[in-house]
Amino acid sequence: MQQVKKTGDYTIFQKKSGRYAVKGKDKQFLHGEDKTRILLAEDLIKKPEPKPPAPASEAPEAEAPEAASAEQPAS
Repeated sequence: MQQVKKTGDYTIFQKKSGRYAVKGKDKQFLHGEDKTRILLAEDLIKKPEPKPPAPASEAPEAEAPEAASAEQPAS
């Protein structure tokens, strides 16, 4: 791993795969929101943008129950 930045509170490393690791001042690697917050503050990663909602098409859903009842023969 290559050291990218070192501060008094943490050290940032970059792995061979291109991903980042953050080690705290207690020599333990940070995970989750703590790691994400530090990497965002250092501009090493970008916050992912939410996907737009898929357009709702109600026509195929409305036809499905009718088609199922038409296929069953009357007894």
